Amino acid sequence: MEALRTEIVLGFVVLYMGACIGVGLWAMRRTKSPRDFFMAGRDIGIMVTGLAIFSSTMSGFGFVGGPGLVYSMGIASIWIVLTAAAGWGVNDFLIAKRLRMFAGFFDTVSLPDAVAARYGNETTRLLTALAILLGVMGYLATQILAMATVLQSILQGTATFAQIGLVSCVVISLSVLLFYCVTGGILASVYTDVFQGAVMIVAALLVFIAAWVALPGGPTEVMQTIAADDPEAAGPWGTVGIIGCMSWMFMFAVGVAGQPHLLTKSMMINRLRDYRWVPALTVFGYMVASLLWVGIGLVMRALVLQGAHPELATADAAAPEFLQSYAHPLLAGVVIAGLFAAIMSTADGFLNIGAAAIVHDIPNALRGRSLDNELFWARAGTVIIGVVAAAFALYSHYQNARLVALLGAFGWGTFGAALVPVVAIGFNWKRATAFAANTAIATSLVINFAVEVFNVSLPHNIHGGTLALLVSLLLFFGISLASPAPRLDPDVEALMDL
Repeated sequence: MEALRTEIVLGFVVLYMGACIGVGLWAMRRTKSPRDFFMAGRDIGIMVTGLAIFSSTMSGFGFVGGPGLVYSMGIASIWIVLTAAAGWGVNDFLIAKRLRMFAGFFDTVSLPDAVAARYGNETTRLLTALAILLGVMGYLATQILAMATVLQSILQGTATFAQIGLVSCVVISLSVLLFYCVTGGILASVYTDVFQGAVMIVAALLVFIAAWVALPGGPTEVMQTIAADDPEAAGPWGTVGIIGCMSWMFMFAVGVAGQPHLLTKSMMINRLRDYRWVPALTVFGYMVASLLWVGIGLVMRALVLQGAHPELATADAAAPEFLQSYAHPLLAGVVIAGLFAAIMSTADGFLNIGAAAIVHDIPNALRGRSLDNELFWARAGTVIIGVVAAAFALYSHYQNARLVALLGAFGWGTFGAALVPVVAIGFNWKRATAFAANTAIATSLVINFAVEVFNVSLPHNIHGGTLALLVSLLLFFGISLASPAPRLDPDVEALMDL
């Protein structure tokens, strides 16, 4: 069986991609309206909602980017894992159920719809949609680059495709992804989440065990090997340092409540009272799947340092290289198929909210109504966003040498800084004003993109998204308190009193 490792893994991937095409065709028959395309008819249950949210958080960011981040920076990224899980409690307490009430009462099909209803301001809708669209590019690029990286690792193990390049793998991955997303919309995504979420949980446990037995001395030998090479990497703050880790902790704990792909899925559950079970399911799945994030990154670094494995071409190759070299072929095939499932589902979510911004939210803000034949343009917008994000992914990889996880952190920071004040705080605080919301969004986008475009290095490894989130929160509170109290729509006020 070991001699057929590559063929077995490739077979699982081909089967999964074929299943994606089938799911897309099935979902297309059930997607009759923009509400179906963007909100899955607002008719999904507890299990699907919980697994959809968890797997959308993990995805290529955690399964490829996470091990790569641990491999390159040591223990530091464990603070992302711990605080993102804690952030689900923040998200549930602050906004998830209230946002679902707004969605049901105002019959919204997107997050900017709910924001416009809350603030009664079309400029706020427009800026929210722009923030989502810009953040989507960074996060969607993460998914596309992760999928192409794994596919390249598999295909290069075959005689026929041994020389295949990353660009070709991006084209193949994007083609399947776009077919899946264009035909089925968000409906295709949420109904594959049950399968892929279960696979991710089981596979993460098995891979974690396989990782720790890859070296005779287990975890002790792994940590001793890393500490002998670089004591900081084996320490609690990794190579980032305590201030840098604290900035990640803040951004990922608080920033959960500003992630539009997750908030949108919270708006889809069919019965509000069922949502109380969703956070527990989400946190459990996320924490178990995170074992793969930490285990593979540390073990691969130890193997390379001991000379038992060749130096990796990039840190992002840690997960694919481990699965190809040290996991049982059947386990590797299942895990990689699950990885593709996670990436496809998450990418579908980003393409979906990005398309909603283009064809529904921005036109509504500018001319008072969405585009005519909205379902057609939603599918066309999905293709456009996918192509642009793929180009951004390749540019970031070749021109800026960005790791998958760092692209993901940029997208997370963009969303969190722009939307946490406006959504998580604004939907709970009647004193919040539209002008404060608009200022917070615009300022956070300027800071995030200035840090990214000009490659600004902040002191003590503070993440740019953390700085942007702190500034946007201060402006949001300060301007709201300095302004006259807004007059709320009676329906909005009633919902905020519940």
